[in-house]
Amino acid sequence: MSNNHRPLKYVLAFILFVPLAGNVAAKPPENFDERIEDVRQTAGVPGMAVAIVEQGEVTLVKGYGTRKLGGEKPVDDGTLFLTGSTGKAVTVAGLALLVDQGRIGWDDKVIDHMPWFRMYDPYVTREMTVRDLLVHRSGLGLGAGDLLFVPRTNLTRKEAVQRLAYIKPETSFRYGYAYDNILYMVAGQLIEEVTGQTWEDYIAEHIFAKAEMNDSTAASEPRFASENRAFPHARLDGGLRGAGKQEMLDERDELGRTAAPAGGLAISARDMATWLQIQLAHGKMPNGERLFSEAASREMWKPVVLQPIGEPHPLLAATKPNFDAYALGWDVSDYRGVKILSHGGAVFGFKTVVAMIPDKDVGFAIMINSEDGQVLRGMMFELIDHYLGAPKAGWPEKWEAVRTELVERGLAMQQMEQAAPAEVGPSRTLDIYVGEYVDPWYGKIIVGRDAKGLTIDFASTPRMNGRLEHYQYDSFVTRLTDKAIEPAYVTFSLDVDGAVDRVTMKAASPIADFSYDYDDLLFTPVGPSR
Repeated sequence: MSNNHRPLKYVLAFILFVPLAGNVAAKPPENFDERIEDVRQTAGVPGMAVAIVEQGEVTLVKGYGTRKLGGEKPVDDGTLFLTGSTGKAVTVAGLALLVDQGRIGWDDKVIDHMPWFRMYDPYVTREMTVRDLLVHRSGLGLGAGDLLFVPRTNLTRKEAVQRLAYIKPETSFRYGYAYDNILYMVAGQLIEEVTGQTWEDYIAEHIFAKAEMNDSTAASEPRFASENRAFPHARLDGGLRGAGKQEMLDERDELGRTAAPAGGLAISARDMATWLQIQLAHGKMPNGERLFSEAASREMWKPVVLQPIGEPHPLLAATKPNFDAYALGWDVSDYRGVKILSHGGAVFGFKTVVAMIPDKDVGFAIMINSEDGQVLRGMMFELIDHYLGAPKAGWPEKWEAVRTELVERGLAMQQMEQAAPAEVGPSRTLDIYVGEYVDPWYGKIIVGRDAKGLTIDFASTPRMNGRLEHYQYDSFVTRLTDKAIEPAYVTFSLDVDGAVDRVTMKAASPIADFSYDYDDLLFTPVGPSR
């Protein structure tokens, strides 16, 4: 979940990275446990897990804190965390197995394996390759289609993929970089079309079982069946998401069966250590057998699309890379002149970062069961500095200061915007807004009315419903039953006869995650409005 044209959101999200003078460390930092605990407790993160691999050996795999807020059960090396978009590299590995077998090629046309596949533009439909699915250069806008599965969905994966045909591109095909999730859903569906196995079953059998990553799961049901799982947490009561006190979220989700190829894996620290060993060994597993070929590894790590490089906050100036690119499921960048491969992951209530320093044969992963991403970024740079022999820079404290500043700015922006709405409207009686409205790719919303006023139900998204409170003119704001869902302004546009002609939305929070891209929606009435 990241973008370059919304700086408030992305300084908080995920940035990334010869030789330095001095000795290069060959083990985790001294007093690392104490440092992790201090950072975790200061930030209020309930639980954390860390895996470190050096020169092919696991040098740390450990849990910290508890599986849920106020709970007594500790996080250990087998506790499952949802790892978000770090799982994109696992989907790529699944495809790599098929490439190694000669069943697909990285530059095969998608439509040759999925004849029913459609993009909005027929030219893009014809030209889209397997590689294109994986590198964020399709022409789609940032996070396009995410509301098909965020925060949950009634749609199957194939149904969601079929709706791609109705999502308009933002730029020309292969013009530049814009992060998306839906094309990784296509990649997961492609695996099913080629193998006859669901993506979940394929990953479980051909990646996790073969690599002996025995804790990990690609499906929701086994995760919920595991007692040793972390629970999601977020800050929701401070005026906008990210502010206020930590609280546990409802862990029910239907995301796994639809968007899991883009980021729905649950992985333990010890399994993450195995994954790092395989990546750093270019496809060779700890038992000496190969998961995927060295040629596939080279393709995975090869930069394909340049990412824009913005100006970081002054406190983070040293993290600004000289180059930043996207490979197959990996960010490839530099830090202090050394190449870093990394990827962040975020699903609601969890965040993860995975990073590797190939020149040092070092990799690590940090997972938390909250949305306090500053902890991940701070500890990531602190660990990289350690392995490069650089002096300590206090990165966790700097990232915390930046996060605090950005949240305060977001609250100020929101308060300024909401301070004095015009005391005008609505222009018609509430009955005029009642009805069903449809967006070509998202589907239907239903606006109703009861004794208290207007209600809204996002019909494609389970448990995404609530009230519409008047804001100004013909605009309302959602007050959703599930407070973990970002609220939206909902604006009804009327035609010359006073009937509803269309409905548009925008996120109410100025730092809402890009997956809540209500701006992409354009609803029109189903039948005549009243």
